[in-house]
Amino acid sequence: MGDSDASPERGRIRVGLSTASVYPQNTESAFRYAAELGYDGIELMVWAEPASQSIATVQAYVRKYEVPVLAVHAPCLLISQRVWGPDPVAKLERSVRTAEALGADTVVVHPPFRWQRRYAEGFPEQVAELEADSSVVVAVENMFPMRADTLFGRRGGAAKRLERRGGPGLALTAFSPSYDPTDTGFQHYTLDLSHTATAGADPLALAARMGPGLAHLHLADGRGAAHDEHLVPGDGTQPCVEVCAALVESGFTGHAVAEINTQNARTTADRAGMLGRTLAFAREHLNGLAPAPAPTSPRSESV
Repeated sequence: MGDSDASPERGRIRVGLSTASVYPQNTESAFRYAAELGYDGIELMVWAEPASQSIATVQAYVRKYEVPVLAVHAPCLLISQRVWGPDPVAKLERSVRTAEALGADTVVVHPPFRWQRRYAEGFPEQVAELEADSSVVVAVENMFPMRADTLFGRRGGAAKRLERRGGPGLALTAFSPSYDPTDTGFQHYTLDLSHTATAGADPLALAARMGPGLAHLHLADGRGAAHDEHLVPGDGTQPCVEVCAALVESGFTGHAVAEINTQNARTTADRAGMLGRTLAFAREHLNGLAPAPAPTSPRSESV
């Protein structure tokens, strides 16, 4: 979308790091990794950690590490239902105001849950109104269904079952009206490449349906497991290279944000390695830069 004050170079796709990618380390740790590894900015996941909810604290991190906030992820996860209060309407508006205060130009939000009836009924109108009143883009993210094999299948065989049947099979959606936001239609979207894997969806076809409204990419990977994996791009089965090529070809001007799961990292060096591999993938396939040796990590610590 439009250039933000944080844009490092006009015309280059900016590559950010989601603060969720360093969990169980904290928000400040994400800023530190981003600065050390050379990410262009941060996507702030707002959740239970007090620092993630405080504009003043995050602004202090921006100054300390000289890393801007590119996007804010609204507190719409199951684990963040009580963050900023129980009202999802108010929380989405507050997310936009937080993005404005931090100089970010994008808010990422999930479709409403089915039990959030009032919120779901007014969600398309609220998104449109927020965008009309602000320069911040509200990019609605593709999600995935709750697959029956999550409960009844053997965990290790879920990806093979999905491949055999060509889709998720018997499944329920927790989202209203759908886990695919293009079924409703919004001005702007976030494409998540781990969610497409779990949903058994074709990310290239989904990107085409999103069209010029595709404003934000969650760069990750997945193998089609029944649970959301968020692998390092290239470690799964998603056409990550092809998606990146399609974005470059289309003149994509939004953000690409690394949103990977590093909870299995044993040390900070291990985590930095995973984050560095993801950044290198993005630099090669989005920015056209040749792969370079990963930066030397700081002293390794257990995490």
